[in-house]
Amino acid sequence: LFNKLKNWRRIATRYDKTKESYLGFVALASVKLWIPFVHEA
Repeated sequence: LFNKLKNWRRIATRYDKTKESYLGFVALASVKLWIPFVHEA
């Protein structure tokens, strides 16, 4: 999962100023990647 998250430029370059907004975007991106995986099973 982490390798797929690194493909998102915002996460890889850490554009967000605060750790809260960075972790919030990581959570949103993780959910977006996780949903198709759940629907395949």
